[in-house]
Amino acid sequence: MALITTLGMAAPAASAEVPPGDEAYRPLVHFSPEKNWMNDPNGLVYADGLYHLYFQHNPSGTRWGNMSWGHATSSDLLTWTEQPIAIPQTFNEQGQAIESIFSGSVVIDENNTSGFGEGGEAPLVAIYTSAYEAAHPTLAGRQAQSLAYSLDGGYTWEKYANNPVLDRASANFRDPKVFWYDGPAGQYWVMAAVEATDHKVVLYKSSNLRDWEHLSDFGPANSTSGIWECPDLFELPVDGDPNNTKWVMVVNLNPGAVAGGSGGQYFVGEFDGTTFTSESTEGAQALPEGDVLAGFDGGTFEGWTVSNEPGNWLNGPWGLQPPAGTLPGQNTVTGFVGAGLVNGFYDGDWPIGTLESPAFTVSDDYVNLLVGGGRHPHVAGSQLTNDPPAGTTIFDFELPDGQTLADSGWQITGDFATDPARNPSTNGGEQYLGAKRLNTWEGGPRGDDNVGELLSPEFTLDGDYVSFLIGGGKRTDGTLQAELVVDGAVVRTKTGPESGALNWASWDVSEFAGEQAQIRIRDEATGGWGHLTFDHVVVGDVESKLRSDETSVNLVVDGEIVRSATGSDSEHLDWTSWDVREFAGKQATVRVVDNNRGGWGHILIDQVMTSDAAAPTRLESYDWLDWGRDYYATVSYFGTPDSTTRIMQGWMNNWDYANDIPTSPWRSSMTLPREVSLTETPEGPRLTQKVVSQIDEQLRTDVAQTRSDVAVTGDTGLDLSGEVVKIDLTLQPGDADRAGIVVFGDGETGTRIGYDANTERVFVDRRDSGNVGFHPAFASVEDAPVALDEDGTVTLELYLDRASVELFAADGRVTITDQVFPNAGADDITAWSEGGSAMIQAITVTPITPTMWKVPAPLEVPGAPTEVTATATADGATVAWTAPAEDGGAPVSEYRVYREGVEAPVATASTTSAAVTGLAPGTSARFAVSAVNSAGEGPKSEWSAAVVVPDGAAFAPAKGVLSHDNGWDTGLADGDYNVTMNLWWGQNATEFRLFENGVLVAAVPLPYGGFSAQRASVPVSGKPNGTYVYTGELVNSKGVTATTSLKVKVSDAAPAKPVLSHDNHDGDRTFTLTANLWWGTNATSYRFLEGDAVIGEGVLTANTPGPQSALLDVVGATKGKHVYRVEFANAAGSTVSAPVTVTVRR
Repeated sequence: MALITTLGMAAPAASAEVPPGDEAYRPLVHFSPEKNWMNDPNGLVYADGLYHLYFQHNPSGTRWGNMSWGHATSSDLLTWTEQPIAIPQTFNEQGQAIESIFSGSVVIDENNTSGFGEGGEAPLVAIYTSAYEAAHPTLAGRQAQSLAYSLDGGYTWEKYANNPVLDRASANFRDPKVFWYDGPAGQYWVMAAVEATDHKVVLYKSSNLRDWEHLSDFGPANSTSGIWECPDLFELPVDGDPNNTKWVMVVNLNPGAVAGGSGGQYFVGEFDGTTFTSESTEGAQALPEGDVLAGFDGGTFEGWTVSNEPGNWLNGPWGLQPPAGTLPGQNTVTGFVGAGLVNGFYDGDWPIGTLESPAFTVSDDYVNLLVGGGRHPHVAGSQLTNDPPAGTTIFDFELPDGQTLADSGWQITGDFATDPARNPSTNGGEQYLGAKRLNTWEGGPRGDDNVGELLSPEFTLDGDYVSFLIGGGKRTDGTLQAELVVDGAVVRTKTGPESGALNWASWDVSEFAGEQAQIRIRDEATGGWGHLTFDHVVVGDVESKLRSDETSVNLVVDGEIVRSATGSDSEHLDWTSWDVREFAGKQATVRVVDNNRGGWGHILIDQVMTSDAAAPTRLESYDWLDWGRDYYATVSYFGTPDSTTRIMQGWMNNWDYANDIPTSPWRSSMTLPREVSLTETPEGPRLTQKVVSQIDEQLRTDVAQTRSDVAVTGDTGLDLSGEVVKIDLTLQPGDADRAGIVVFGDGETGTRIGYDANTERVFVDRRDSGNVGFHPAFASVEDAPVALDEDGTVTLELYLDRASVELFAADGRVTITDQVFPNAGADDITAWSEGGSAMIQAITVTPITPTMWKVPAPLEVPGAPTEVTATATADGATVAWTAPAEDGGAPVSEYRVYREGVEAPVATASTTSAAVTGLAPGTSARFAVSAVNSAGEGPKSEWSAAVVVPDGAAFAPAKGVLSHDNGWDTGLADGDYNVTMNLWWGQNATEFRLFENGVLVAAVPLPYGGFSAQRASVPVSGKPNGTYVYTGELVNSKGVTATTSLKVKVSDAAPAKPVLSHDNHDGDRTFTLTANLWWGTNATSYRFLEGDAVIGEGVLTANTPGPQSALLDVVGATKGKHVYRVEFANAAGSTVSAPVTVTVRR
């Protein structure tokens, strides 16, 4: 039904109408181009404070092609600005592409060894693969290494006139990664590139980037299941020890990675400037224990039923006996055991057939077998034949010769009307029925550039389904599709599979029963795969069955396929294990199916065994950058400042389905950049990874949510959600078989992440993650071995970004990176367990601030709260307010309550009211409130009306008298004095307020004593010369009474005048200057001056009016007269001595 639902959707509106950032699946933290195709990261470099990310880019479409270098820049590796195309595809004068720009690297040529630099500036030099197209006059079909250089910091590039600089006359020599080697062997540039199909990294050296000398080759080693690509070679200290370093060789490959399809492996070893020697290459794997059902080593198929396709020269696909290995025209087959294997490459990929074992009784827990060849999995509910469903054939296009489609009532427009005899076609496509079909490549004069429409006559929808065969190109923008038209409206659409082979599709049309309908073939697409092939329309009550183009090995029990495996588009065989415990005691067979005539249309099997244990795959014994499906072409940045780590970034996609992921108008994103380092393990030094530290600045810890000690039995809610978040999870599986969390959930679908206690593996299960039907290879489970900690827990760090999961476990030793495409609105985070109960010890979900497309405005402090009121209580007041109208872009986390005259807050609150306590009876107070968010504290509100704490007073206070002691304490009117209030007798106050020149400077609480005397003293200091007017207020609950006023004149605030002397009585070059202040206002600092230049300074301890002195030793004074002064200073001012002249005569 999922297929029917997908096919039944009307064409969506063009995604270009949606602003960037609002599209479905657009990441907000990972880099993605605004539009069009992107794959491998290229030329990663840090220069002049900026990170440059160049990337493989098709500037003209959302599928691979027209390879050029795109470009983006960032100051923090997370906030990227897309720049114009850096290095475009090269065209000849006729407009034909002659050179595509494949992957490579960028270096900063600090010493201008290349000679490209000008004016002493170091050029940036790009070393890239020139993939020469068929139109190139001399190098068509070759891949060679070329140069381009930039003199403006990496924004514009000039291709070197004498390209290529390194040509091995190879069609698969590519992906140069260049670095500067400085070691025992010398100083020079080193290039690591690949001979992709030979599984070799080739190393070269150069002194100038233009002329290259071969050093050595590395490989084949470890996984050779796919072509080798995008190498890297760098040195790292082990656990940060600069005296213990190792070299890391990275080799990306496709297919053949541990999770299937694309991925990256690495090796750890030594590089002596010439040769890389791996210390982590795995040796041959021993045959696992168990009983062999079939080894195919005796020259026969050992009783298996062989069904070859008649009419092929070599009785393909299986032949008459198992071969000893590789067949003619086939790449080298590896990984099989013994003298023979099943190899479905007889007569190449074209023949189809089956091979089935004798029946056997399932008695052991596992069936283990070696599998290789094409990756075309079995599709449940499909057929191996190409039979139409039951029903009425509406159009089969088998028109009599000479009759055209237009003659039969079809309306034809555009290029298809140019020559009506072209329609229907007798050429193009595979797996059609009969001799004729619609083919929009053949149907006009311009091939893939034909545009127009083919509209059928009306027919009656008298069945539940309209079924048809469709092949050709794939477009998701509505420009290339078959359409069902009812009452003039398009109600169903279907585009092609991007394949020459036609296959069955069905539309559920039950809602239109009895209505008239038409089929329209719309072709507005141009360029590669810009055509459709269409055949055999059937209306009936039975849905069509998809023809399975599988190359599969299947376990059959009771006539049903219960387990299945396929190859990995590789001639290397590896172990597949089937858990068959549930079928114990039943009869079973192993059925091998080759139903594919296209590329990789063959299957390899060997050593079918039964065992009590699963056979580990050979791939798992190798070292992988990532155990997920979507971490490829990963390389490191050149020029980063920290030599103890490397920053690496990869393409978050997989060539198995890269061209088909359901994003528009862009396709693909990069992973989060990772900091990688080497750490010692029992197996030797191995890489650990973590997201770069810049991510911490984007974490919204102020709104993070945590749940602790959550018992998990079955499906368990957590009341958590998020689509752009970091998740920190500590899980204790307990007695559960499997347990974990669901992310991007909506109650129906979600991505399951967890731990399998039986296999001791963490996993990401995206089989029911939302949109998984766009490609048969997408739905999958990725897992990796991780042991529980000593306390029985496993800790996972996860980063979610709308359409991706990046998982880090085992302190970064294990990572899993997967794309997912959730249903709209699916953001629930829940927990689950199977087979028992588990415990989530802690889970924290922290939102990540977007760095791309929907970057929020910078956070600001909140505005001021309003409507502040205060209500008196027995010992204080209750203060209430209204929240600020503007929160600054972040939630208010705290309010602070201030009392007038008190600097520090007197209360804090998280709500809009607070209690202020500890105020003396009769205290009058006004209050203001500020709001705080993650950006800081905002402004204070207006002051509230005054409120008075009850005190028992019957009247307002009596009148107080002010006095001062300025001049009485030291004999000097020096600006340091006390202002004192005395209420000799009368109604007491609870607070004394002192004002200086009308400004409140102090509020002093007073103990209430009825009618007794009260006194308060306020110290004043540091006043400069001048006259100061003081007034006061006495306050109680009945009112406010002004005190007498007071004037204080300060005339001696600055220091007294110092006297300067010297002891240079003999006129030599060495003497001492002495400054004395004999009596008066003291200073707190001094400066000795010669002219206006300061020649000595220091601090003094004030003890007014006592004496002060300061000394300065002068050494090496020049001959002649020197005029000196000394300056004494305090907070109120400074005083300079009379000058003293010292004559140096010798």
